[in-house]
This record gives sequence, structure tokens and C-alpha cells, in this order.
Amino acid sequence: MTKGLTSAWWALRIGLGLGPFVAGLDKFFNVLTDWGMYLSPLATRVLPIPAEILMRSVGVLEMIVGLAILAGWTRVGGYVAMAWLLAIAGNLLTTGMFYDLALRDVEIAIAAYTLARLSEARH
Repeated sequence: MTKGLTSAWWALRIGLGLGPFVAGLDKFFNVLTDWGMYLSPLATRVLPIPAEILMRSVGVLEMIVGLAILAGWTRVGGYVAMAWLLAIAGNLLTTGMFYDLALRDVEIAIAAYTLARLSEARH
């Protein structure tokens, strides 16, 4: 891989590793935002657990994905992050609000896909 692609790969790896980890950790503290407001009412009706427990579970999963990417499992972590971000975008669309954030998450999912593909090319 060329030097330019290597630096792009590292930028994606660090950004897509730290982002999910920090967002996941914040699901326990709500310093960045009140994460519960982004949860679709449909999800709260369908799922048999309280919203707070769901959001903390989501946080744990996000931290695991972020750590996986940072620890070097970039291909698998990239694909998981992509799928997760698309699911988040779907959740946001079902709220009837936050269309801008759904679009942003689709764009970040594309970046996660790019990280996974670049990781395949590196090996």
C-alpha cells in the first residue's frame, strides 16, 4: 500500500476506533448528549428492556467495536461498525426526526466500509 493510502488507513482506524469507543462510554454518563432522545419510540415499544439498559448495552457494543478496530481487527471491526451505523441510521429514520444525523451515520458507515476494504488490501 502506498504511503498516502497508509496514512488514510491510519486516519480511518484511529477515528473509527476512538469515535465508537467514546460514544459508547458516554452512554453511561450522557456528557456529550442525552442519548436516549435518539432512541426510536418503535424500539422502546418492541424491545422488552428499559431504554436506559438498552442504551448502556449499545454503549458496551460500541466500545467493543472501537477497541477491536484500535487493537488491529480493522477488517472485521470495520464491517461491524458499518452494519451498526446503518442500523443506527435506520433507528433515527423511524423517530421521524434526526434525518441529518441519519445521513451522517450513513456517511460514517461508508468510511467504516472503506477501512475494512483497505484493511483487506493491506494484507
